Amino acid sequence: MTEPDLSHAVWRKSSHSGSGEGECVEVARADRLVAVRDSKNPNGPMLTVTPTEWHTLLTSIKHGDFG
Repeated sequence: MTEPDLSHAVWRKSSHSGSGEGECVEVARADRLVAVRDSKNPNGPMLTVTPTEWHTLLTSIKHGDFG
C-alpha cells in the first residue's frame, strides 16, 4: 500500500485535547482516508483509516466501549 499524499492536508486538533497537557491528537482527510497523528510529533507515525472505520471508532468512544 502506498503512503497517502498528506502534503495539502489540513490538520485539526481535537477539541478534547488539553492545552499544555501533552495529550493532543490531530486529524486530517487525505486520499479517501482519515489520518490521525500526535500533534507533538507531526513527522512521526500516523494512523490511517477509512471514513467508515473512523466513524465506527468515534461512535464506540462516545458510547464508552473502551472503558
